[in-house]
Amino acid sequence: MQLDDIADELYAVAPEEFVARRGERQAEAKAAGDKALAKAVGALPKPSTPAWVCNLLVRQHREEIEGLVDLGNLLRDAQQNLAGDQLKALDVQRRQLLGALTRQARALAHERGHAVSTAVATQVEETLRAAMSDPEAGEALLTGRLTAPMSYSGLGEVTGRPKLRLVPPTEPAAAPPRAPATRAGRTGPEESAADRRRREQEERRRAAEEKRLRELAAAREAEDEARTAAEEARAALEEHQRATDELTARRAELQARVEELADSLADAERDAGDAAAALRREERRRAAAEREAADAAAALDAAVARVAGLADDGA
Repeated sequence: MQLDDIADELYAVAPEEFVARRGERQAEAKAAGDKALAKAVGALPKPSTPAWVCNLLVRQHREEIEGLVDLGNLLRDAQQNLAGDQLKALDVQRRQLLGALTRQARALAHERGHAVSTAVATQVEETLRAAMSDPEAGEALLTGRLTAPMSYSGLGEVTGRPKLRLVPPTEPAAAPPRAPATRAGRTGPEESAADRRRREQEERRRAAEEKRLRELAAAREAEDEARTAAEEARAALEEHQRATDELTARRAELQARVEELADSLADAERDAGDAAAALRREERRRAAAEREAADAAAALDAAVARVAGLADDGA
């Protein structure tokens, strides 16, 4: 495989899979004896989450991104001849297109199990705006190999444009011929002391450069991982903040309901107290009425008996 093929594969996988897949391809290149390719693969930087989302959008909707870049070229040409109201209308259409593509990118990432935070979505939209505003930024986006988001200052300057231009690796340079050694293992007489010092200095310089490149690759990887972790932590914070806001609103709603029910309960308790007092009064009145009714019944019985007795005496 060529470096371009490997890069196309690596920048298509999810960020959390990048390092492992890059290690596999680097190991395969080493096993094949292609040290130059292995070194180039190991130097490929891991993309940030916004860059990965942009690369995903390019791979899934390349025609729309090509149209975005072409529209940017047309707009730059048209700005020289259009009136203010026409430019304003074009600017509205441009914002609508950027917003639609950003939403499309978020949906694609969500389908692959990656929630895109507001901060990441803003960087994706800024990258698309840079691609529309600057031809080189547009070409960089269309490679599908962004490693970091881009932004456009509005003054003809794009920040974050990838510096890496991937090409098939060149054949490794042949090692300089070594001077023949004597049987004792010493340098032959044709290599002077000055030549030997230069050769040793060159070897030290080459070793130092290789060490620097290894440390640079490791530092880039650590930076990418730290950036990814920071973005994921920021997204988690935003999600927790959203949940906190929702729960705060829910608590306020329930608290208001509790207060409402407490007021209703207090009113009901007052009404129940009033009803109990009225009941007690009415029971006392009923007891008095019962006594009066009993006394009246007894008086009636006595009157009836007296009448009956008087009637019998007359007979």
